[in-house]
Amino acid sequence: RSAMAAWEPAKGPLMTRWAKDVSPETVHGEYPRPQMVRQDWQNLNGLWQYAMAAEGEAPPVGKDLDGKILVPFPIQSALSGVMQHADRLWYRRTFTVPKAWKGRRVLLHFGAVDWEAAVYVNGKQVGDHRGGYDAFAFDISDALTGSGKQELIVGVFDPTNDGNQPRGKQVKNPKGIWYTAVTGIWQTVWLEPVPQTHIRRLVLAPDVDKKCLTVVAELGGPTEGKGVKPTGGPADALTVEVTVSDGGAKVATMRGGAGDRVPVSVPDPKLWSPDSPHLYDLKVELKTTTDGKTLDSVDGYFGMRKIEIGKDEKGLTRMLLNGKFVMQVGPLDQGWWPDGLYIAPTDAAFKYDVEITRRLGFNMTRKHVKIEPERWYYWCDRLGLLVWQDMPSGNNKTPESQKQFEKELVAMVEAFRNHPSIIMWVVFNEGWGQHDTERYCQVVKEVDPARLVSNASGWADKKCGDILDVHSYPNPKGARPEPTRAAVQGEFGGLGLAVPGHTWKKEHWGYRGMADAEELTAGYERVLRTIYEMKDSMGLSGAIYTQITDVEVECNGLLTYDRAVIKPDLERVAAANRGDFSKVPPPPVVKTVVPTSEQQAQPWRYTFTDPGAGWFNRDFDDSGWKTGPGGFGTRDTPGAVVGTVWNTPDIWLRREVTIPEGEFPRLALRIHHDEDAQVYINGVKAADLKNYLTEYEVRPINDKGRAALKAGKAVLAVHCKQTRGGQFIDLGLVDVIPAAKK
Repeated sequence: RSAMAAWEPAKGPLMTRWAKDVSPETVHGEYPRPQMVRQDWQNLNGLWQYAMAAEGEAPPVGKDLDGKILVPFPIQSALSGVMQHADRLWYRRTFTVPKAWKGRRVLLHFGAVDWEAAVYVNGKQVGDHRGGYDAFAFDISDALTGSGKQELIVGVFDPTNDGNQPRGKQVKNPKGIWYTAVTGIWQTVWLEPVPQTHIRRLVLAPDVDKKCLTVVAELGGPTEGKGVKPTGGPADALTVEVTVSDGGAKVATMRGGAGDRVPVSVPDPKLWSPDSPHLYDLKVELKTTTDGKTLDSVDGYFGMRKIEIGKDEKGLTRMLLNGKFVMQVGPLDQGWWPDGLYIAPTDAAFKYDVEITRRLGFNMTRKHVKIEPERWYYWCDRLGLLVWQDMPSGNNKTPESQKQFEKELVAMVEAFRNHPSIIMWVVFNEGWGQHDTERYCQVVKEVDPARLVSNASGWADKKCGDILDVHSYPNPKGARPEPTRAAVQGEFGGLGLAVPGHTWKKEHWGYRGMADAEELTAGYERVLRTIYEMKDSMGLSGAIYTQITDVEVECNGLLTYDRAVIKPDLERVAAANRGDFSKVPPPPVVKTVVPTSEQQAQPWRYTFTDPGAGWFNRDFDDSGWKTGPGGFGTRDTPGAVVGTVWNTPDIWLRREVTIPEGEFPRLALRIHHDEDAQVYINGVKAADLKNYLTEYEVRPINDKGRAALKAGKAVLAVHCKQTRGGQFIDLGLVDVIPAAKK
């Protein structure tokens, strides 16, 4: 109660429903390393002291700090209780080592600190670390004093986009696809007692073909590596015993030398897949060879799963899961939260993200230029969600930063290679900080030969690795596989729909704006139908839709940023993701009221210079404007039907049309615009369209615009703006008549 009285979340722009479950006493209280569990541990999450720091400042040993921060939430987050930016800061707290741990070494673990950390215990520096995503630990035994309170101080520094280090989408001035910076501790901090020589890391290699699991237990202690006896004896005086169980029933036990490859038979293996994410239990014990005494013991799990590049029955190069082609469809998952930023408010929130991804019919997700706490991968393993894991991007402009990138890349692969859900490592995204691509593909394959490697997702392929990956927005373009590389659509979609009351800011954007949930659902079904057509016609093996949730000002998520609203029809989206389009309603009947220039060029008056106020009014004098056939734009713009070249930043258009007699209750635009366009009917703004299209589509007209249209003569006016890429504008009017229900 006293801790709660000293802490409350800051008032953030948007909070999730899990924020109410956060308290200093229980915050992220789950065991943080689910694949290598020891029974004894102490969680150091909770309320810490903090203070802003200056470069070169001495650690505040023995000094109380004025600020309170809830670890493990980064200081910029609402759940930290601070919600301020910082490049440098100090963390401080005290802890007590349990008496039962006497005689054992004490390890201090950090799940992740962004980006540089210096750690002090009782005034003694016990270590430092660079890298914002990989876990690290220090043996603090020799810095402990007596049995009372011990002081822990952590100094952190994070230059964000002022530096060249891997940072993903963090920037100091967030906008568009770039998000709020994250500084300092952002994953669980914890203590663990271990024997002097102990199991430091497990390397698990399931082999489906040989029906076995190979285990390497890397040891820690006075000598890292194969290990030594506590007395300093030879490494071969220690034995590793590996036991595999299934549902409580023992499958097999095998012994081997410490640090050696220990193969354990798994007869008739139950294979892990999204449809059947079967996990085996694992116990690894470190014993003395002479008397069989157990020195250390850890519990974990693994899945028997194989991923490879091979040929399907038609001879097409595919990604094969357990020897079979499975079409992989998933969302782009940025891994951001409105209240916790880089970390979910609770473990239940992590679980929900994986669960809702599966409920939406996805069998895979792409974790985008971010690495998650291990608990997220645990839920992917348990719930059957394949993962394409990106390496967080950085600028990598200097030799030093390139070495750091490689260090963090290898650390990522080594840390998470035991998770059956992860099937692919993505080294670069769209050329961001790209360098030495071919060599990095080889490095990753050497560290983890059992998974696929994508050299670069989208637009920057270097013809190496296992995957050819293309990006296009909003519609997928696809790619054809090569003899040794499968083809995937690494990003597409981005259909935007803002839900009032669930946005980060009033300003928001998507790659293509949708009017409502029905239009979003129909648009999603349309692009997924294209994906499945490409699967058959081109040999596409996988596709990533942008994206699972809104993030800050991006509103192109299937869920709102706070995870409170599932925007489209869940059942129809789930069916489409499985390639089932039986739930798609019959298309409406679209009746032309005013034709576009698609079939026959329509005359418009136009100008490339600002015509001044009132240009859209019905009685405006446009006699000084030029006259030309539609549409207007450049001929290489996707979907354009160009009658008149327009290659300047702006164009203003007017056209007098005749509206036939009759009622048009569902009047809409048939329009192709690239980019932003404002449409007027008889001087009334009827539509304000953002971003761009790549083909003619039906877009809604507002109520005032419909009311302004009467039978007889009418004036259509439109302004279109160009900033980059293609450019085009053409439009007509249609009446959309819903199909009769079955």
